Amino acid sequence: MKARISGVATHLPEHTMTSDEVEARIQGYVPHRGVIERMTGVVRRHVAPDDQQASDLAVAAARLLDHRDADLLIFASASQDMVEPATAHIVAAKLGLSCPVFDVKNACNSLLNGLQVAEALIRTEAHRKVLVCTGEMPSRAVRWRVEGRAQFVDAFAGYTLSDAGAAVLVTADADRGIFYRDFSADSRAWAIGTLPGGGSAHPRDPEYSYFRGDGRRLKEAFELVGPDIFLDALKRTGLTWEDFSLVAVHQVALPYLAVLTQALGIPEDRLAVTLPEHGNCASATLPLQLCAAGARPGDRVALLGLGGGVSLGVLFADL
Repeated sequence: MKARISGVATHLPEHTMTSDEVEARIQGYVPHRGVIERMTGVVRRHVAPDDQQASDLAVAAARLLDHRDADLLIFASASQDMVEPATAHIVAAKLGLSCPVFDVKNACNSLLNGLQVAEALIRTEAHRKVLVCTGEMPSRAVRWRVEGRAQFVDAFAGYTLSDAGAAVLVTADADRGIFYRDFSADSRAWAIGTLPGGGSAHPRDPEYSYFRGDGRRLKEAFELVGPDIFLDALKRTGLTWEDFSLVAVHQVALPYLAVLTQALGIPEDRLAVTLPEHGNCASATLPLQLCAAGARPGDRVALLGLGGGVSLGVLFADL
């Protein structure tokens, strides 16, 4: 038995902010106007309404799919409504589902890991139809009052992040489905990008409620891990990137996307570049690219994930 990606949907909040608008909202230090777009390629990002939660974005995407008889729901996201209970319970309640639920959390690789878990459970015949969904709401963790260059650099990655929801249906199939997957991590780099508040380390201090990170060090950490996990996937399957209708790559900045795709030899016509108009949608990025490319049954797709921590993942599937 295989596990097939049988449906993908995304939900993007209507309200957007351009990078110029983001810079205009920042109170305090900004080195010069246009720095965010120039350094990252992000033109605009989505911002959810104040009265919505991460679960609402996941629900909006899930409602675009036939989720009614799902026998498992996995909420796989860097964001969450609250520490307890699992946000999956809140999503299930809003969807009217009564199946088992749990959360999977691994920064921007959360949804990719959710697909990994769903596939394993379907292959072992524990479940037959799994709804994997995410609701990313990083706009709540952006620092708008900046005191000096060091704090601006520390907060910079947050200015590229975008709110988004996504849902993926994974179903049992005798013939087609996910046929390769591999994951790795170098956890020594966990402190490079963090949102420290709300856990046992910093339970109440609002100063730790902002996303912080060093983009340069994060890039270096991924470079140290190297591209082998992606290149090995081709060697082990005997495929080339030309064999895929779409190669979806997690996108954080256009310069780094160019470096990565050049290192891996991915042709431009196999990419769906969503970053400029949608920003970094965290774990919703890969399903967003599937939707943007119009992926349909019969397509062969590659999903390449990069997440803080740091972790990497690759998954090949016949839709």
